[in-house]
Parts: sequence; C-alpha cells; structure tokens
Amino acid sequence: MQPLIDLPDYATARRGLALAIPEFYNFGFDCIDRRAREADKTAFLYVDANTGAEQAFRFSDLARASNRFANVLLGLGAKKGDFAFSMIPRIPAWYETLIGCIKTGIVAMPGTNLLQPKDIEYRLNKSRARFAIVTAEHAAKVDAVRAKCPHLEHCIVIGAAREGWVHYEAAAAAASEALDRAKLERTRADETMLAYFTSGTTAFPKMVPRAHSYAIAHAITARYWQDLRESDVHWTLSDTGWAKAAWGMIFGQWQIGATILLYNAAPGFDADAHLKLIAKHRVTTFCAPPTGYRTFAQLELKKYDFTSLRHSISAGEPLNPEVIRVWKDATGTVVHDGFGQTETICVVANVPGMEIRPGSMGLP
Repeated sequence: MQPLIDLPDYATARRGLALAIPEFYNFGFDCIDRRAREADKTAFLYVDANTGAEQAFRFSDLARASNRFANVLLGLGAKKGDFAFSMIPRIPAWYETLIGCIKTGIVAMPGTNLLQPKDIEYRLNKSRARFAIVTAEHAAKVDAVRAKCPHLEHCIVIGAAREGWVHYEAAAAAASEALDRAKLERTRADETMLAYFTSGTTAFPKMVPRAHSYAIAHAITARYWQDLRESDVHWTLSDTGWAKAAWGMIFGQWQIGATILLYNAAPGFDADAHLKLIAKHRVTTFCAPPTGYRTFAQLELKKYDFTSLRHSISAGEPLNPEVIRVWKDATGTVVHDGFGQTETICVVANVPGMEIRPGSMGLP
C-alpha cells in the first residue's frame, strides 16, 4: 500500500505544495482502520523496561482496541466536542485511548507524566473536560483536585482498579470491538481533534487546539524531515504529553505506513539500553533531543551495532559540532536538525540530500 498522502520530492515541494484537505477527516477511521483493512502490518513495537514486556501490535489490533475504547466513551455519554484529559506513559493504552477519542470526536488533551495536581486542575478547568484518563500512579493526583473541577464527570484508570473510577481494562474488555462510523457524528477537518498546553510568556500555560487536519499535515514532517518510507522502523524519544509525540510517534509515521518503536523506559535515562534497542529492533530512523545525543557521545559508541540506522534527526536546540562528528563517525549518519512549535508541524529542517551547515536548522 502506498502512503495515504502522496507527496512529491523535496525540490518540487519547495516550489509550492498544497495538501489536499477533505471537508471531513478522521485519523482513526481514515488512516488506522484503512490500513487495517488494506495493508495490515506492524503498527508499533512495544518494549517496556519496567515490566520486560515486548509485543508487536498490528494496525488491526489498534483498530479493534480503539473501537472498544470509543464504545466505552459512548457508553459514558460522551459527545463530539467533549474534552478528555489524559496522562499516560509510553504504553499501548496511550494509542488506544487517543485514537478512540479521535474516532468519537472527543478532544484528547495529552499531559506530560510530570504534571502535578495543580497543573491537572488548571487543565481540567480551562478545557471544561468531562473525562480524565490516567494510569494508576497518577490517579491520586486527579482525586486530590476532583472536587475543584465541576465539569469532570468520569475518571478512567489504567492498571490497578480504583474505587469511584472506571477501570479501563475491564470496561474495554466488556465493550464491543465493532464501531459503526455511519452512526457517529462526522468530524470536519477543521474541527478540533486534540489540544496541548504550552508555556506562555506570561501567567499559565496556553491551550493550543489542533484540528483533524493536523494529522494530515504531519505527513510533511514524516516525508521530508524524517525521510520515512513504509519499510522503516522509526523511533522518536518523547513523553506522550509533548507535541513532539504528535510529530514522531503517531500521525505522519502512520500516514506513510512506517512501524514505530514505543519504548517505555525505566526512570532515569539509560543511554546504553537505548542504543542496544536500535540494534535489537533494527531501527532505521531515529530522533532524539540534543541532550540525548550529548549523552550518547560520552559512551564508547564503537561497541554498538548501528548497521540498521540510515537517518538521524534532532530538534529543540542546536547540537555542537563535536557531538555531530562523534555520532556520524559511529553511525554513518549526520544529525538533521528541524524546527517547529506546538502550534505547527516541522516548518524548517535539514532534509536528506541537503548540504548540512553546522548550527543551521535548514530550509523551509
């Protein structure tokens, strides 16, 4: 199956590129379910350093699981346009709940796993969220502010059951995996799909709503900056609550049809474990923040197997030339910088084939 969005080469795109945005679009149905029907393959490889779990999930697995959660939401009275706050680490439930929300028109509102009760309270009240979906270790944070959030009606916990909460695993197991799109209110491409909170120059973080067309636009991120193909295994290091997860862990990658590595790391940053995973799971394209590359550069890189890796990228801040040199000597790949914001896709980047100038983020 070809990429769901056909994009020209970079040189052609720079002369003028206009994505075809349909009036109605839903990433859950139009990407995930379509791939499950037409070209089922491994959507993501899940590796958990905390539990030892390793499992491959196909698009068909994701389609069924997201349908189940969509039915859980509908059973709780969810309506298109409702907001659902989520605080979930890099585990399959993050995908299942996010895509389930998208299918039903619920506005998913991912939060980082570092949020504290006051942060959660602010987000719940600012968005008037009716739903909170968190893992068990974060449930007490929500309970601490629940009484102060008048719009919050349903709390869903992943993992250990909790009194007064809907248990995700039990509810999903009891729900149907069939979801009739024709019976749901259609989602327009220009309607809000998800929302992030990003630090403003003053006062509290600002809510940044993203439309359903945002999922389409990230095909540009994946095609040009990440240089993805359907045969790739892509790995982006990011918390699920950051917009970087939207850049590198779901939308553009699955528009292209690549497989994603979803790694739920242990506390702290184990650089050795990360580099070993590149070899074990034959990662071909890799994105890490500059701090990650600087940490990797301190290791004896020649002892690792990088033969699968063909493209490396980074964003957030410039990398110093020495780190770029060390990484290139070890992997044969040059780190390609990119730039964007929570409000955008990747808008400036060094793309493959371009002359890389140290300290430059590239071209539009």
